[in-house]
Amino acid sequence: MQSSQEIVTSAVAKCRSVFLAVGVVSFFINVLMLTGPIFMLQIYDRVLASRSISTLVALAGIAIGLYVFFGLLEGLRSRILARVSARFDGDLSGATFASSAALPLVAGRKADGVEPVRDLETVRQFLSGPGPSAFFDMPWLPAYLAVVFIFHPLLGFIAAGGALLICVLIGLNELLVRKPLAEASQQSARRNALVQDTRRNAEAATAMGMVSGLQARWLKDSEIFLKLQSKATDRAATFASLIKTLRFMLQSAILGVGAYLAIFEQITPGVMIAASIITARAVAPIELAVSQWRAFVMARQSFRRLKDILRTGVAAVPDAELPLPSNRLQVEEAFVAAPGCPEPIVQKISFDLKAGEALGIIGPSGSGKSSLGRALVGVWPTSRGGVRLDGADLAQWERDRLGQAIGYLPQDVQLFAGTVAENIARFRPNWRSEDVIAAAKLANAHDLIARLPNGYDTEVGEGGAVLSAGQRQRIALARALFGDPFLVVLDEPNSNLDGEGEAALTEALVRTKARGRVFIIIAHRPSAIAAVDKLLVLKGGRMNAYGPKDEVLTGGAVRGGRDGGGLKVVHDG
Repeated sequence: MQSSQEIVTSAVAKCRSVFLAVGVVSFFINVLMLTGPIFMLQIYDRVLASRSISTLVALAGIAIGLYVFFGLLEGLRSRILARVSARFDGDLSGATFASSAALPLVAGRKADGVEPVRDLETVRQFLSGPGPSAFFDMPWLPAYLAVVFIFHPLLGFIAAGGALLICVLIGLNELLVRKPLAEASQQSARRNALVQDTRRNAEAATAMGMVSGLQARWLKDSEIFLKLQSKATDRAATFASLIKTLRFMLQSAILGVGAYLAIFEQITPGVMIAASIITARAVAPIELAVSQWRAFVMARQSFRRLKDILRTGVAAVPDAELPLPSNRLQVEEAFVAAPGCPEPIVQKISFDLKAGEALGIIGPSGSGKSSLGRALVGVWPTSRGGVRLDGADLAQWERDRLGQAIGYLPQDVQLFAGTVAENIARFRPNWRSEDVIAAAKLANAHDLIARLPNGYDTEVGEGGAVLSAGQRQRIALARALFGDPFLVVLDEPNSNLDGEGEAALTEALVRTKARGRVFIIIAHRPSAIAAVDKLLVLKGGRMNAYGPKDEVLTGGAVRGGRDGGGLKVVHDG
């Protein structure tokens, strides 16, 4: 399996090889573009002079044949570019999706508004549009000018001077449009991030009357975005108008000077008309390129972002494939920081669990329990130290393969649009019903699921919207237990469970231990750690106590809250 960087390099290399073929096709297209001017030249200088109908018919037949060939090549080029864009998208879409999923874990909040999938779509749309054809035709400008020079040097100098001025305008267009377009793109990302945050927290925003304030902020961001976009659009439109006007003036200048030369019989009227048509054809791709310049700049910016994202995205699969872990979990002097933040949340954490042992992690809010849980399953990397399974660092497994050995229930339970069975089976392509049902029974969720309208085939909706919080948590617990993983990490697994659910959780823990698995529960409530063997107490991101549960509980580091409502950490001096 290739790394993301290798995938990008391979995709670009494939495009370059096909672009060579497009360049060859463009050569013949541009040669055939001379059909019209040459036909016009022959009409004026041969047919009208000789009044020969047979010559007219012969020339018309040749011209029709060349135009048909031109049309076929033009269609072929469009089809090739459409397939290039589709293959480019196909080569990168998998890595782009994976990097998009991993981006929040790498960049944290800095990833808000960054949309690799949309960037890939922007590049694909540009490649399949008229922009690349214009850029393939632009290099033929000198060839067309050379033909005009052959007609008459004066006409050639006029055409070259006009073309040079148009090229200068294109350069100015690039300099003046690039910056506001980049700023508009960044502002658009900020707007999109605000919309996503609002949708993600819609219930809290609506309940607490925050929508109007967020709306005002969005409108302010939109005003800035529209100003930047209008600035870029106005500049691009100004240059497009200037270039179009200059092209018309240049074509008329060629006609005027050609008529002057024809009067003094230095050229024929046919040459005058042909020179005007060829000059217009020479600068037409430039005008088209300017009209597509905004799309080109956006595609270029999107591709750069895409390369940067993929460069830090999905890593290559290790050459040596390790067996799945089955014996031991070791945490060695681990420091854990949130993605994109240098300051560690938890520091110098060390413990060792063998197969069949269960650990409870407790501590006050903000002590780093969830952060440590994310590091244990490889969601957040350790900034120092490490997490090892059977002596190997987590990075030595390919992510999907390692996922087969890990069960994880995050504090913020999220299900995906699909059926209950698909969610429990982790959307694996070849899941078996018996494995799904076994995981559901282990989580004591089978009866709950059976009572749903369509049982295991019930659609849960986006984020599990059709289910209650308790139902989502039970199904997510079954997902964590699916496939009999070696390491199971549950973060506040009983926060939405009733007494029956808590009993099922304890039973699942006992049965998982009995099968020689490592079970870790992060909790506030004492009932969640009833069946654990060891206890780790965190305070201020550091280990306040660690050891056998009974020793830690009797050592003064922990005491039960009133009415059994929670566990409190006390300093033991």
